[in-house]
Amino acid sequence: MPDASTGSATHPPAATHTSTGSATHPPAATHAGSAPHRPFTCILWDVDGVIADASAGILPRLREVFTSYGMQPPAAEELSRWIGPPMYESFQRSGMDLERSLEAVGRYRELAARDGYAASVAIYPGIPEVLRAVRDAGIPQSTASSKPENQVLAILEHYELMDPFTVVAGSLPDPRTGGNEDKATVIGRALELLGAAGADVSRPVLVGDRVHDLEGAAQYGIPVIFAEWGFGDAAEGREAIMQVESASDLRRALLG
Repeated sequence: MPDASTGSATHPPAATHTSTGSATHPPAATHAGSAPHRPFTCILWDVDGVIADASAGILPRLREVFTSYGMQPPAAEELSRWIGPPMYESFQRSGMDLERSLEAVGRYRELAARDGYAASVAIYPGIPEVLRAVRDAGIPQSTASSKPENQVLAILEHYELMDPFTVVAGSLPDPRTGGNEDKATVIGRALELLGAAGADVSRPVLVGDRVHDLEGAAQYGIPVIFAEWGFGDAAEGREAIMQVESASDLRRALLG
């Protein structure tokens, strides 16, 4: 597997970067049952909310972090908004300034390392079979996750899901912000790594579950298949090319 910290290949013509993120999308998503076969040449996967459900471990750690600052922890029903976007942004929305939010992320990650990155993580039913079916069909795959890359690797290794992936890309430290890379940056690096591995990246698709997945993909003109079992609500997926309700629907969408 190539080193995810490197790679500077030019993005493919079919995935044109736009500074505004205003790539054209269909007016409404369709459902997989009526979707035609789509000849995607490579698949990009979000992790949290698509492959893995890490929610059981996130809330207890957040409670510890907030309590350490003498702040009220988020309620359980607010948890979904913490899963997907960069965590330092979520801490800022809770009233922290940038410096403290970055410090809070550091505390959270210390707790995650203490517990084990794969602890309290469940893999969604049917997803390992989809990953292997895509691999067996000869379609290259990469993660494209806002989750720190070392945590992505730990989860995939723990659940023996490394083999379906040609490369792995997660969020790395971003010296520009002091936090980690945003979704668009991770998507771009995933494409570069796939291209360097010899994959055809002319017609990629991203499987995601949050609006920031669509926003990041839009910067490269990449269509998104929206996983309804994840943490986003239906409105977040309205600009996806398709919404899927189950792993079997997703398999049909990817493989026909």
